[in-house]
Amino acid sequence: MTTPTSGPATGDGAPDHPATGRPATGPTRTTGVTPARATRAARTADRPPRALRAPEANRSNALPAGAWWLWALGLATAASRTTNPLLLGLLVGVAGYVVAARRTDAPWARSYGAFIRIGLFVVGVRLVFSVLLGSPIPGTHPLFTLPEVPLPDWAQGVRIGGRVTAEQLVFSLYDGAKLAALLICVGAANSLANPARLLKSLPGALYEAGVAVVVAMTFAPNMVADVARLRTARRLRGRPTGGVGAVLQIGLPVLEGALERSVAVAASMDARGYGRTAEVSPAVRRTTNALTLGGLLGVCAGTYGLLAAQGAVYGLPLLIAGIVAAAAGLRLGGARSVRTRYRPDRWGARAWLVAGSGVVVAVAMIWAGGVDAEALHPGVVPLTAPVLPLWPAAAVLVGLLPALVAPVPPPVGAGSKTRPSPEEDQ
Repeated sequence: MTTPTSGPATGDGAPDHPATGRPATGPTRTTGVTPARATRAARTADRPPRALRAPEANRSNALPAGAWWLWALGLATAASRTTNPLLLGLLVGVAGYVVAARRTDAPWARSYGAFIRIGLFVVGVRLVFSVLLGSPIPGTHPLFTLPEVPLPDWAQGVRIGGRVTAEQLVFSLYDGAKLAALLICVGAANSLANPARLLKSLPGALYEAGVAVVVAMTFAPNMVADVARLRTARRLRGRPTGGVGAVLQIGLPVLEGALERSVAVAASMDARGYGRTAEVSPAVRRTTNALTLGGLLGVCAGTYGLLAAQGAVYGLPLLIAGIVAAAAGLRLGGARSVRTRYRPDRWGARAWLVAGSGVVVAVAMIWAGGVDAEALHPGVVPLTAPVLPLWPAAAVLVGLLPALVAPVPPPVGAGSKTRPSPEEDQ
């Protein structure tokens, strides 16, 4: 007589039912950690503490557009103070990394690549002009000689063609790279900041001028988005996207779309009461004009004094007085505006850190120019390899702070069908 035994055990440790051969049901005691729990534990261990992680961007914690612009203008100021190609490349790399880490999927966020292409075009044009029109930089390493066009006596100092040296090409390359880096830094601000939100931060006295500036700033990003959309549509239809004919066929719809957007913006501005002003007394109006004009003159005179060698004594007091007077004039001029602000931008700690990082980069580069100017402007006569100065390069790396503290945008396409992105919602 045989005794029935349990079937073979399954992979999870539960024996099979003796009659059916299926795994027995009911709670079983397991030891160890399940794979799902191990995966969650590994992810938690890899994450930094919650207090150190940047939150996900939403309508309440999205950074003000002014913070991004101050950061980008700080990088652009630093780029304007040096011709060292290593520092310029580091500045472009810092701007590109922050854009890649913190830009959204809004239409204006796609314009960064266009600014890079514009910068490369500027460098190419600068080199071509140097080859064709010559350069005042003397050189001892001739590369080739172009046929020189004879010019009249009144055009002395200008030549077309002639000898081309390595020194003049390197000088033109450094000069073009500086302008290209400045344009790319401005393009980073266009990709990260919503231009419409920047209008909220302007004083009431500058609201009308701010609208014109914002419309001008949104032209390039929207045009890039329209061109990309039309090229994609032509590619899907099997039509060519390159050549003169394709450019002409794409250009007309782009201009038509720009005209339609202009009409829509004009209609929305009229519906919101654009241009309406409150009644103010003539005395207040005259005081506002005097303070604003005097403040701007003081800012100009103070800036000139700081840049001049003999004007350092009176330059700073004039600059401070001009800023105070201009701010008072703008404050009084804001009384004429009767508009309100919907969801005004709030400057929190993260916004101040983003803006402050750009200011630190600009101040450090300006100070480095006074301490070690040769490191920021490598010589070309004689030709020498540029050297990367350590502490100016470390100051440039401070510009990476927005990639750590700015709110993280949602993944591309996440929640696009249910709610708008925090930038578009503003």
